[in-house]
Amino acid sequence: MSAPIIAIDAMGGDFGPHCIVPACIACLSENPSLHLVLVGQSSLIESLIARHSGVDRTRLLVEHAEEVVAMDDQPAQALRGKPGSSMRVSLELLRDGAAHACVSAGNTGALMALSRHVLKTLPGVDRPAMVTAVPTQAGFCHLLDLGANVDCSAEQLLQFAVMGSVTAEVLGVLRPRVALLNIGTEDIKGNQQVKQAAGLLRQAEGLNYTGFVEGDGVYRGEADVVVCDGFVGNILLKSSEGLAVMIAGRIDTLFKSNLIARMVGVLALPLLRRLRGELAPAQHNGASFVGLQGIVVKSHGAAGPEGFKYAIRRALREIEENLPQRLNDRLGEQLL
Repeated sequence: MSAPIIAIDAMGGDFGPHCIVPACIACLSENPSLHLVLVGQSSLIESLIARHSGVDRTRLLVEHAEEVVAMDDQPAQALRGKPGSSMRVSLELLRDGAAHACVSAGNTGALMALSRHVLKTLPGVDRPAMVTAVPTQAGFCHLLDLGANVDCSAEQLLQFAVMGSVTAEVLGVLRPRVALLNIGTEDIKGNQQVKQAAGLLRQAEGLNYTGFVEGDGVYRGEADVVVCDGFVGNILLKSSEGLAVMIAGRIDTLFKSNLIARMVGVLALPLLRRLRGELAPAQHNGASFVGLQGIVVKSHGAAGPEGFKYAIRRALREIEENLPQRLNDRLGEQLL
C-alpha cells in the first residue's frame, strides 16, 4: 500500500498542540514511511514545530482549521455549530481519501457524533463502539464499549461482540474468547439486557462465546474480548487506570519509607520499572471507534506526548491490517 497518512486533530485534549506536536514529531522519527497532517490553528502549530530541528516537512503537513471543539461542548454543538473545527476537518480528510486514519484526544461525545455523521457506519452496525486493550495476567483483553454508548440493546451488544472479536483477530489473537461482563457467571444473574444478549451470542455463528465474566475475571485473563455497555465499560476502564496509578505511587512511597526499604528498592528497581511500564495507562492509550467506514482512534484527553504516541501507533497498526474492510467482511457474514 501507499505510505500511511494520518490526520491528527492537533487542538484536542487537555493540552492541545503543546502535547500533540512533539508526540507527532517523535512518531515521524520512529516510522520513516509515516506521514502526518496536523489540523488546527496553523500559526500556533507552526510555531511549535519550529522549536524542533530536523523535522521532515515533506511528511509533516499542517491543515488550517480555525474552530476548536471544547471538552465541554455538547455533541450537537460540535455537529451543527462548528463546521470548521479541527476535529471535523480531520475526519473530512479521512472521508475524502486524503488520510487513512484520524486520531483525536478531543471531546469523546463530539468525536463520536461527528464520526458517525461524516464517515457513516458499516452495513449492519447501529452504533460504533470504543474498544481498547487492557492488561491482564494472561496478556491483554479487548474491552468494549468504553463510553460511546451509555445505553445499549441486546442486539447492539451482539454487534459489539462481533466487532471486538474481529479487532482482536486483527491484533493477533486466534479464535478470541468472547464474554459478557456481568455481576455473576450463572445464567440467572444479570439484567434483562445482558440475559437477552447472552442468548443472541450463543446463537451467533463463528463467534467463540464463552459466557459471562465478572470484573475480577477480566484481569485474570478469562476472556480475550469482554462486552458491556458504555456506562459500565467507562467506569471499569477509568477505575483500572486509577488503580494502576495508585499502586505505582504506593510502591514508590513504600520503597522510600526508610533506609532498608530504599536499599531493597535499589535491588528491585529493574523489576519495578518493568511493572510500572506494563501497567502505565500511557502504554495502553488509544481506543478505536470500530464500526465506522474509516479508522478513528480516540486518545485519552489527559494523555501526555508519550501516551499520544501510542494512539498514533494504534491507528498505524489498523491501517496496516485494513481493519474496516475486515470488519465489513465479517459483519456481512454474521449480522446481515
